[in-house]
Amino acid sequence: MQFIGIIPARYASTRFPGKPLADLCGKPMIQHVYEQAKKVLDTVIVATDDQRIYDCVHHFGGVAYMTSPNHRCGTDRICEAYEKLKGENGKLKTDDEVVVVNIQGDEPFIQPEQIQAVMDCFPTDIATLAKPYTASDSLEELQTPNVVKVVFSPITHEALYFSRSVIPYLRGVEPNEWLGKCQYYSHIGLYAYRADVLKRITQLPVSSLEQAESLEQLRWLENGLTIKVAISETKSIGIDTPEDLQHAIKYFQNKQQ
Repeated sequence: MQFIGIIPARYASTRFPGKPLADLCGKPMIQHVYEQAKKVLDTVIVATDDQRIYDCVHHFGGVAYMTSPNHRCGTDRICEAYEKLKGENGKLKTDDEVVVVNIQGDEPFIQPEQIQAVMDCFPTDIATLAKPYTASDSLEELQTPNVVKVVFSPITHEALYFSRSVIPYLRGVEPNEWLGKCQYYSHIGLYAYRADVLKRITQLPVSSLEQAESLEQLRWLENGLTIKVAISETKSIGIDTPEDLQHAIKYFQNKQQ
């Protein structure tokens, strides 16, 4: 398989406008993400709809493509960027032999081994990442709808369902005992798709489960696609708000000490 990394990056954000350009200890956040991805992928592209992000990426020596501002989600933006790359690069394999890795532009601490883990899931349709909850996690962390949970087959590691609710629900067990009675997994939003599958999912209509949970991966499951789940022990540190950025700066500074 041939692996390509694409980082979707929009300027507009309800909670944190311009966050790809936010300064994180001397570098824009998008540069941190790009450099982490380049540690494991030869080809990495930023897909953006904003000239400021495009110029920033080229300034630090990266590759960026301008894409439509009308995409409904990052997956559609990634697909457009892939088609542009395909038009420029005559050395790409056929769509069923290319895997596109979707690396979120607000994950500056994504680890190369996490990207490698989803790459190692192939051959499959789609791959993603999950982290086990531990005894040190709180019930509040388990129950928050902002963190997506996933259940998967222990034999095939194929996803069965994703939810903002706690899954599985332990009947007859007090919620404060759940973490001690069952192994739960939080979903990390790192995806990889075979390119032919990527093109297919952008054409699928919004599904009922996707609407209910506001999770596009449920559309993929409802349409019979296989999503393999790799396991990572590394906690995801996404940046959604200016407050998150301040926490990330402290985390980065502690790592440097």
